[in-house]
Amino acid sequence: MKKAARSWIVGILVCLEIFCFPVRVRAEEEVREPDSLYALSAVLMDGDSGRVLFEKNGKEQRPMASTTKIMTCILVLESGRQEETARTSSYAASMPEVHMGAGEGESYKVRDLLYGLMLESYNDAAVILAEHVGGSTQDFAGMMNEKAWEIGCENTWFITPNGLDAQEETKEGVKAHSTTAEDLARILRYCIRDSPAREEFLEITRTPSYTFTDTTGNKTISCTNHNAFLSMMEGALTGKTGFTAAAGYCYAGALQRDGKTLIVALLGCGWPNNKNYKWADTRKLMEYGLENYTWQSFAEEVPEIPQSVQVENGQTQVLGLPAQTALSLEDISQEEGMLLRSDEKMEAVPQIQEKPEAPVQEGEKAGEILYQVHGETWKTREVYFAETVEKIDFPWCLEETLKRLAFAPQP
Repeated sequence: MKKAARSWIVGILVCLEIFCFPVRVRAEEEVREPDSLYALSAVLMDGDSGRVLFEKNGKEQRPMASTTKIMTCILVLESGRQEETARTSSYAASMPEVHMGAGEGESYKVRDLLYGLMLESYNDAAVILAEHVGGSTQDFAGMMNEKAWEIGCENTWFITPNGLDAQEETKEGVKAHSTTAEDLARILRYCIRDSPAREEFLEITRTPSYTFTDTTGNKTISCTNHNAFLSMMEGALTGKTGFTAAAGYCYAGALQRDGKTLIVALLGCGWPNNKNYKWADTRKLMEYGLENYTWQSFAEEVPEIPQSVQVENGQTQVLGLPAQTALSLEDISQEEGMLLRSDEKMEAVPQIQEKPEAPVQEGEKAGEILYQVHGETWKTREVYFAETVEKIDFPWCLEETLKRLAFAPQP
């Protein structure tokens, strides 16, 4: 009997192992982060919130090669000078490959040059555009650095408009033309989400091929889009490749699928003959984001706040009772939200004044709701006083005293 009982127990354990272990493995794999990436620096970013979902040396500064041209393109587009004609200087004509062979004195339409910039990554096109919009490449680099700072890139320094490796002496010391994977992802996010020229940016960078001529019509330039990611994954949105000897292969790309916007940025992703490493890393990071993250609206997380708060030293309708005012919440759009992993939770943390001092005015800020993940705030929603409560003063006290005397019972 004991032997039979042991056999039954062993059988049950084997069955549990067979049926439960795979489930346990799957549960672990749901939150397993990407590993064995080729890139020295890599970031996967939520395009909606700007939150970094995964990073490998994401804040490490490195040269970024022709991914620089993302910033060049968006600044030229935002200048509104696409229909103008730009002339080729001797400096622009001296640019090394990859170039379209523009000769000194040749003129091109700005919009045409943008296709050469982003599809073929022409270095001379970048300089022609920079000189036309900025006056010089140095002044245009200043515009690039100013824009980078505006959108939150604190570890980026632009020197060239085309991404050729460069260094320069500054007040802070010698700086190299460089960025971080996080900053590069942030720049692309700006281009596809926040820039007033986002639609034009997407139109250019998604174009499969484009042909144009100089203003005389004597020289014809044919461009082919070298962003293989556009046909690699469903929902591929945009991207830009880059390579220099110092930077290695670099890439920044974006994808939209299933209500998610994902951005990948890679720096130092192999050197010759490893041109395809960037595509392997991009696919791995994008698939990780698609499989493990779900978009959640901030409006879905309902904060717990009191209906009203007590106001210190506030006038009341009934003498002796504490003054109170109701609270109201700032409206929030269902379209505002962020990506959360299956093991993450959004919290709506109220921070509301306790017993504010009178006077308080209707519509005045009473506090805020912090939408947090892992203690980091991703959205702030304001809370307002819904009613005005004046401060207790002598005229009010006198009026209330006279009211009490008037209604006091007579002897």
